[in-house]
Amino acid sequence: MLCQECKQRQATVHMTKIIKNEKTERHFCEDCAKQHEDLTDMAAFSVNSLIASFMDMAGPHAALPETSRVHCPTCDMEYSHFKKSGLLGCKECYKRFEKGLYPVLRKIQGRTEHSGKVPKRSGTVILLQKQIKTLKQDLKHAVQTEAFEEAARIRDQLKELEKPRQEEREG
Repeated sequence: MLCQECKQRQATVHMTKIIKNEKTERHFCEDCAKQHEDLTDMAAFSVNSLIASFMDMAGPHAALPETSRVHCPTCDMEYSHFKKSGLLGCKECYKRFEKGLYPVLRKIQGRTEHSGKVPKRSGTVILLQKQIKTLKQDLKHAVQTEAFEEAARIRDQLKELEKPRQEEREG
């Protein structure tokens, strides 16, 4: 789509205004957008600022002053830098910034555990953990409803699934 102003460059700024139920859409290239007063007053939106706002709303854990001084020993990233950028440096950052990160994840996603799709090739461990967790919940339910035969069957399934993990720990 071409810019509605200069009709030469590609439109990269799209503005939608709704005033008294009347919708107007305007499409500008970056240069023409800079010339419009109604667009220059608007603060630039970024995903990083969105994440930072969630961190400020996350509650007392995210706002602890000692959390901002924590840094990751692996990549040397400081929590304050993560808060500004919204990006973690490495997998160790998840452990180091746990105190400030988990309340934010819970606020954004509703939980702190992965519950989405798992890659078939490399996700066997995750799928096994998921299956074990589900069976444990089923076992608890079977015991509560006094379905002891079902509970025994589920217990045996759990033992079979956990057997390789047990052998790995012992060996």
